[in-house]
Amino acid sequence: MKESFWGYLIIILGVLTLSVILLFNDVTNTNDQNYYLVKEVTEAAMIDAIDIAYYRQTGILAINKDKFAENFIRRYAESASAGKTYNIKIYDVVEQPPKVSLSVSSKSNVFNFTGTAETFDIINKIDAILESREQAED
Repeated sequence: MKESFWGYLIIILGVLTLSVILLFNDVTNTNDQNYYLVKEVTEAAMIDAIDIAYYRQTGILAINKDKFAENFIRRYAESASAGKTYNIKIYDVVEQPPKVSLSVSSKSNVFNFTGTAETFDIINKIDAILESREQAED
C-alpha cells in the first residue's frame, strides 16, 4: 500500500510540473518566437497567393493582394498564442514582383511589478520579396 502512494505522488508531481511549464510558456513572449512565426507565415502566405493563371500565361510571378491578406491572417491565427492580443498591419502588397511589407505587434497581459501595472509590446516589421529561379530555355 505504501508503494502505491509513492506512485500517486510521482504522478501528481509530474502533472503539477507540466502545468507550471505550460503556464510559464504561455506567459513568456520572446522576440525570436514572434519573428520566426511572422517570417514563416509570410512566406507560406505569399506562396499560396501566387496567381497561377497569370504565371502560366506570362511566365512572371505575381500574387493576389486579397488572397495574401486572407492566407496570412488565417495562418497567423492558427499558429499564434491565444493568450495575447495581436495587431496586424499590412502596409504594402506589390503584386508584381511579389513584395510585402507588414508589421505584427503583440500585446501581453498586464503584470503587476511592485505595485505598478506593466505591459510589454513586441513589434516585428518585415519586408518580404518572393524570388524564383527561372531556367533559360535553349
